[in-house]
Amino acid sequence: MTDFTLINLNLLYLRYYDSVEKELHVPLGPLYLVKELEEHGFIVDFRDYQLNNYNDPFETDNILDFLKDSADIVGFSCMANLLPFTILAIKKFKEKYPDKTVLLGGVGPKAVEKKIIKEFPWIDIIVRGEAENTLPLLLKALIDKKPIDNINGLTFYNKEKNTIIKTPDMERIKDLDSIKFPAFDKVDLKKYEGYGIMSSRGCPYPCTFCSVAPIWNNKAYSRSCENIIKEMKLLHDEAGVNLFLFQDEFFVSGKEKLQTFCSQLKKTGLKIMWKAFGRVNLVDEEDMKLMADNGCIELRFGIESGSDKILQLIKKGFTSEEAVEIIAKSVKIFPRTDAFFMWGFPFETIEDFYQSIFQMVSFRMLGARILPSLLSLLPQTEIYEKGINKKDLQFCHELIPEYMITGHEFCHSINVSVPQKHKSIFEFISQYPEIFPGFFHIDLENNIYPKLEILQQFGFYLAKRELQATDSCGAHSPKM
Repeated sequence: MTDFTLINLNLLYLRYYDSVEKELHVPLGPLYLVKELEEHGFIVDFRDYQLNNYNDPFETDNILDFLKDSADIVGFSCMANLLPFTILAIKKFKEKYPDKTVLLGGVGPKAVEKKIIKEFPWIDIIVRGEAENTLPLLLKALIDKKPIDNINGLTFYNKEKNTIIKTPDMERIKDLDSIKFPAFDKVDLKKYEGYGIMSSRGCPYPCTFCSVAPIWNNKAYSRSCENIIKEMKLLHDEAGVNLFLFQDEFFVSGKEKLQTFCSQLKKTGLKIMWKAFGRVNLVDEEDMKLMADNGCIELRFGIESGSDKILQLIKKGFTSEEAVEIIAKSVKIFPRTDAFFMWGFPFETIEDFYQSIFQMVSFRMLGARILPSLLSLLPQTEIYEKGINKKDLQFCHELIPEYMITGHEFCHSINVSVPQKHKSIFEFISQYPEIFPGFFHIDLENNIYPKLEILQQFGFYLAKRELQATDSCGAHSPKM
């Protein structure tokens, strides 16, 4: 008998009027959990919704069909962009299966767990943070019908006490080598396009707009180079993987580790390529040449702004001059260098913004690929918590930050339109700005629209670009 059904609802799905584009990435997070649960003796039924064959995956009946014959305990994993859809899908699921226990996890509910439990009572329990230690304890308690109040890392409604309980955070896993490799045997690896590797969990940098570092409380722990390369070799030998995507922001975390990784990778003789995020203040020309000599074909940098004033306000940790120096060297070393820029900061004047435009155009002329992204005010970010007035949030059906594209809408470069059959999802979003702030904006008329017009004047966000939103939202594309 199956103990637990886990469904992955993290989708990279783009809908145009004449086509649909989607990228299939191996779902690392859920597969880590599956492996850990199996190590504890649980029988797990894993279902990856990326692999669905429905004409429209966002029809509720299709989700219900995908989850037929599921276990009595069902876990949903999603990111912030699909949190509204997931919540509504769970409602329909719970209506059909009222006796099943529903868990919600992943990064989607981060920082709004209590609000979700309060507003949407069909969700039984939210699992917070790393779940490798939490889930085995929770499943055992649920199966044995024991109390769960003493299990760390949970948010839920306690009927007896008539209150929402948020237990303390579960202690972080510091020795990442102790975590078993993902349960790759649960999926057909050859069906996927993107093969990610997580070399670390967390980032110590305090960038105020970042939604990733706060998930890990701005603390980073890394795997050993031996452990990372062992997993790469496994995927190469078993599935023929020859392009790896380092998904974490802190892969380049220091010269010594980078040199060790490249040295050990070279010794294996693996003929592979890889892509990674870099950081302006953590790499130099020597590092980048070493990376390129050992298979790195793409390095991505979060530049964010060409204004030193803005860089200081968002706590980026380097200057625009340092960014220019690194990008100028990177484009000569790697086949592709990406430069991410964030726009739409409410405290950014047009003069500040023009400094970013100048730098974006300059980098583009050097040969870098420019990836502008509209600011997404996710609830765990410092800029949302401390830098804005929540009453100023504005929703716009035609303009959604790249990070928050859901797949329901039709994309026209930066602008979107919503088909009639999916309008209800965006009406739902607009009703809950404090739960879904990542879909909202600050000062459309004086901040967002004028900057968008300037971007378009300089050749950004024009027509259907070679670069799609799956790239600009920060996901590593498996395409060469």
